[in-house]
Amino acid sequence: MDTADFKDQEATLIDGLRQGDAKAYQTAVRAHSPGMLAVARFYLDPSSAEDVVQDCWVTVIDAIHTFEGRSSLNTWLQRIVANRCKNRVRNANREVAMDFSEPLEPGLASRFNAHGRWELPPKLRFHESADTLMENGALSDCLDKHLSALPETQRSALILYEAHQHRSDDVCNILGVSASNLRVLLHRARQKIFLMVETFQETGEC
Repeated sequence: MDTADFKDQEATLIDGLRQGDAKAYQTAVRAHSPGMLAVARFYLDPSSAEDVVQDCWVTVIDAIHTFEGRSSLNTWLQRIVANRCKNRVRNANREVAMDFSEPLEPGLASRFNAHGRWELPPKLRFHESADTLMENGALSDCLDKHLSALPETQRSALILYEAHQHRSDDVCNILGVSASNLRVLLHRARQKIFLMVETFQETGEC
């Protein structure tokens, strides 16, 4: 589907939502709930994440009239979810502030020089295709483990940008961070994942 067709379909869907069309609402829920749930799960446990997404869809019924089209519908919906999750975390006194001056952990710090560049870059072997690598169940499990261990903001940024292929400005809007902060988050997350893959390729251990 080209960009023009996508925009036309989205405009039709938004019009239907504004008119209270039940079919449009069902279509939107089917199309956008998976992405909304993916965002929510980076902030909350699975059960709470599902509750937030359901609550957000109730909100959308009224909020759609305030949608100005400055971003895609998908980005707007995911921003609503992210904000709702942040509020829930904040209310539970579990919000962790981002500290971009935090030093790298020892395992990473020793690999970089004073200018922040790789002194000992990962020795990754990519003679295998990405699909072949991911078919390796042990590697996939190891990746899941290390993704789960990433700080919340790094994990969210990496998944939204790399896995869900959002544009950087959309990720900034969803997570409420600046472009420079997003670059820091992605840089640190990628470093840790690169080292994990290197270790797995060299030793077969997670």
